[in-house]
Amino acid sequence: MWQEGAELYRDFPWRKVSDPYLILVSEVMLQQTQVARVLNYWEPFCVRFPTLDALAATDNAAVLEQWQGLGYNRRALALKRCAEICSERYQGILPETEAELLALPGIGAASAAGIRAFAFQYPGIYLETNVRAVFIHEFFPDVESVSDKEIMPLVEATCSQDNPRGWYYSLLDIGAHLKQQVQNPSRKSAHYARQSTFVGSRRQKRAELLRQVLAFPGIDSETLYLKLCEFEKQAGREIVSSGIFESLIEDMLKEGFFRKEGEKLFVT
Repeated sequence: MWQEGAELYRDFPWRKVSDPYLILVSEVMLQQTQVARVLNYWEPFCVRFPTLDALAATDNAAVLEQWQGLGYNRRALALKRCAEICSERYQGILPETEAELLALPGIGAASAAGIRAFAFQYPGIYLETNVRAVFIHEFFPDVESVSDKEIMPLVEATCSQDNPRGWYYSLLDIGAHLKQQVQNPSRKSAHYARQSTFVGSRRQKRAELLRQVLAFPGIDSETLYLKLCEFEKQAGREIVSSGIFESLIEDMLKEGFFRKEGEKLFVT
């Protein structure tokens, strides 16, 4: 695996740093997002917000503006809240323990294990989609539904104790290569779910609403509704009903994207 991983090594900018915060940003951005897209966002984001304290000190609008186009905007708000907590509780430093990392917004088991391996060289179970693909391909070639419970002991047993960072880089790169050579082994995972279509979805409508409110702070609800309808018409789709529009706005208010002053909307 080491030799094959070295031959397939992908030279990403976040692999050239050991700053836990910069690695946190990469791990959050890479959640449900292709590497090619993250390559366009990671460095500009880190230049604009170079530390946890810098990210904590800015406002949500600036963070969401920088995040525009990357998708799954909830991640941006979670990352901002994570920075605020670290600034308040940990003197602007990302904690190292699994329990502390898991307690932070937007950090799940895979992200926590990735941060610990890549930033701190701690061994652990980093079960990411490409890692999962390698283990299914190697150990379960004839099994149609493989659970993570079956894979996790193998991941833990094989993880390098001396260089978990390098080991997982190798697995990630081998897994990415496998997907180009054979049918994606991850599809045989019992937990595999095809990503939903973005075009025409509520996610796309939410993204457009956010874009408009960022561009026009204080836009009134009626104007925003007309802009969303025009967006849909230009895409060849039916205009959005007022009920759907109101439900989208209600969700985004509850989730902390927007605040409302009378009929005017602002990014929080």
